[in-house]
Amino acid sequence: MLTGKQTWQFSNSPVIESWGTSGGPFEAEGKLAADFDVLHDDLWMGQDSYEKAHRVLLEEAIHSALQKGEFQKEEIQFMLAGDLINQITPTSFAARTMAIPYFGLFGACSTSMEGLALASFIINYQGAKKVVTGASSHNAATEKQFRYPTEYGGQKPPTAQWTVTGAGAVVLTDNQDKQGKIVTTSATIGKVVDLGISDPFNMGGAMAPAAADTIISHLQDLHRHPSYYDLIVTGDLGRIGQATTYELLQQAGLEITREQFQDCGLLIYNEDQPVQSGGSGAGCSASVVYGHLLNHMKKGVYRKILVVATGALLSPLSFQQKETIPCIAHAVAIERN
Repeated sequence: MLTGKQTWQFSNSPVIESWGTSGGPFEAEGKLAADFDVLHDDLWMGQDSYEKAHRVLLEEAIHSALQKGEFQKEEIQFMLAGDLINQITPTSFAARTMAIPYFGLFGACSTSMEGLALASFIINYQGAKKVVTGASSHNAATEKQFRYPTEYGGQKPPTAQWTVTGAGAVVLTDNQDKQGKIVTTSATIGKVVDLGISDPFNMGGAMAPAAADTIISHLQDLHRHPSYYDLIVTGDLGRIGQATTYELLQQAGLEITREQFQDCGLLIYNEDQPVQSGGSGAGCSASVVYGHLLNHMKKGVYRKILVVATGALLSPLSFQQKETIPCIAHAVAIERN
């Protein structure tokens, strides 16, 4: 049901039955290493290109989610997923491997919640019984496309962020037994916001207004106070973007505590890892939410969280043509009954 201007409420509460994650060597040194199902000790992952390794990440995350839920891929009606690389080829090639009817998504780093929102909508309105959705990114593949190949050794400013080598996936079902289950209850679809930032090394600052806009819209549409949620977590704003978003929310009169407002890009790495402003990439929110945060919800640490995945909708071509960076954020409410 559409509520307010841009929020869906899921009266049938689609169930997140199982989840899986995979990560790279840098993530294996981070704070959330124990929450990954698969970790690699090198960026090549047995492949002859970083893009092929990227494909492997998503395949592994989906296989882990299916295995933990005791699902066969033939039971899954649809796969919704995406990434950052040209024409989302790593994801499309993973879909070739999975042989599941496929929706390819591009929302940049907001893809994880774009997929979860659409999968929830499909399940809620009986368009499918079982859907898998996920997102992924690979540091070396993304750096090569959007900035400089890592071998170049280009110096980055403090505002830059480190693209996560990781993937996360969940299996969503129409299970009618909700007792003790983790479910999706609503989703707010963001609109594109562009305040004129053109620096690709300041993604957090560019995405902050979109994140604030979606959070405010979500709470207004549902007439909710921020305290409804145990945790409001953004996708990959990093230090600059998170601080800016928090300030924008304060200016809007929202009472959100620092402890309640977190960011996946700040959760995934240790303080001594050289990630400048924090983590980023489509696999950032996917691996943190579909690993660490869902594990915490299963343990009872959180009962209600709002995940706001943020995306910078630029391309190498738009940057070369000196375009500013349009940004978006999609939010999904996840609750445990």
